[in-house]
Amino acid sequence: MSKILITGANRGIGLELTRQFAADGREVLACARNLADASELAALKNSSQLIRVFELDVTDYEQVDQLANQLSGENIDVLVNNAGILTPRAKFPEHVDPADWRQILEVNTIAPLMIVRAFLEHITRSYKKVIANISSAVGSIEENTSGGSYYYRSSKSALNQVSRSLSVDLADRGITVLMLHPGWVQTEMGGPSAMISTEVSAAGLKNVIETATPQQNGHFYRYNGEEIPW
Repeated sequence: MSKILITGANRGIGLELTRQFAADGREVLACARNLADASELAALKNSSQLIRVFELDVTDYEQVDQLANQLSGENIDVLVNNAGILTPRAKFPEHVDPADWRQILEVNTIAPLMIVRAFLEHITRSYKKVIANISSAVGSIEENTSGGSYYYRSSKSALNQVSRSLSVDLADRGITVLMLHPGWVQTEMGGPSAMISTEVSAAGLKNVIETATPQQNGHFYRYNGEEIPW
């Protein structure tokens, strides 16, 4: 049975990925920053024996290492680095606040790499060996024709570069690293005017992850499988 570790599983895309993977018979290790505020995840866990939940602040690297040690005897077939934040948008240079920028880089760029580092042996021992980093099309330099969003764009562009390096450095271990754009999704982050539901986004992401081959290592895809230019 495949085992999936998902960060940011308390709401939105992470919660729906947890639901869909478990519904298909996958064991899910669902992580949330504050389990006391994760009532939907708790209800989902109570409805399925395939879901285990863990409290994890992805920027608390001591806690990340502790969880990796707790799961030391287990293999992880798929790591989904889904946790992320969208701080207030800086439309123009005059709006940039370095403190906000540092925070979003910590969560969206640095934390995913630290989580990969902590769980690398778990992934290497597994059968599937996939790392799926949830990025965004706004991180594409080629597709940036509207400017603005300095924090979020840069954090996702940097995540893509981190992911690309991982795809090179981990290739000899048979690990496939993907960068995935979930679309503009109707979540707390995406807002009610977004174009697609969490169900559609998660189903597409899940399909890309489960059908991934080593030939796709280091590539950047939309939830529908379409490749995104850098």
